[in-house]
Amino acid sequence: MLCGSLALTLAACAGPRDAEPPAKPQARATTAAPTRIPDIGDRFQRRIPADARQVVAVYGDGVDAPDSTVVLYTKRGTGWDRTRSWSAHNGKKGWTTDHHEGDKRSPVGVFTLTDAGGVLKDPGAKLPYTRSVAFTAPRWWAKSHWHDFDYVIAIDYNRVRGTPPNDPTRPEGDGKGGGIWLHMDHGSGTSACVSLSRSAMEYLLRTLDPDRHPVVVMGDRADLAG
Repeated sequence: MLCGSLALTLAACAGPRDAEPPAKPQARATTAAPTRIPDIGDRFQRRIPADARQVVAVYGDGVDAPDSTVVLYTKRGTGWDRTRSWSAHNGKKGWTTDHHEGDKRSPVGVFTLTDAGGVLKDPGAKLPYTRSVAFTAPRWWAKSHWHDFDYVIAIDYNRVRGTPPNDPTRPEGDGKGGGIWLHMDHGSGTSACVSLSRSAMEYLLRTLDPDRHPVVVMGDRADLAG
């Protein structure tokens, strides 16, 4: 989520008598933005709230795969613009439609995005942002994981909206898991969260706007398209 232009000058070889008249300019073909989120089937399209103007789509590589692609779509008029995309990771064991605590799979579904936070200071987030050392990853974890929660965005799965991402309340019970976040990537699969690069997290934090009612649509590609 992820230039400059190069100008080429061509020298003409023909003299005035040999030169052909300039070609008439052709109209550029324009491609209308899709009116649906690409590669998302009816089952999940219907779950996207009518007032949502930002969708973070997480396309998993496979039901048992830890790799995925995250695409941010922004609604303009009736069409959805592909705004940015990034490589990402999801649960170590892939995806599930019936997530439980400790299964190492990310939950498939459509969830709102309402709250953010992390160890680092607010980078300019539009979502309510809670900075706290309480987000610090345990130091008994591998060192590569120590910065996982420098930035996080809560995925509203089994949590109370409007609270900090690390609020422990789980309305559906502890067995259904919780603490599912977008967070910083450590280069491999997660316990159940979706992880992205620091630059991607900073972009999302500065872009996701509560006034646009952002949601995440997440799952393996086959399930999402079904």
